[in-house]
Amino acid sequence: MAAFLDSLTLADAIGSFGAMIVVAAYFATQMRMMNSDDLAFPILNLAGSVLIVYSLLQNFNLASMLIECFWIVISIIGIVQFIRLRRAN
Repeated sequence: MAAFLDSLTLADAIGSFGAMIVVAAYFATQMRMMNSDDLAFPILNLAGSVLIVYSLLQNFNLASMLIECFWIVISIIGIVQFIRLRRAN
């Protein structure tokens, strides 16, 4: 375990923090602590995904990069929809 921890890089730490943000946002919606319609949900997902992408640029994995890019696009769509709905009201 010590050898594994010694091998972790800053990119690994940043990506892991991003993963924790994404999972925390999902957990908060499941526990009804956050609504998926709230602006915080897509912002947290966007932030987490951007951090994960940073780590993937250091340690590339195509499948993970694809899902994170989709996650970023979906999060941006959610932010734009929130802003549009707010302006309409």
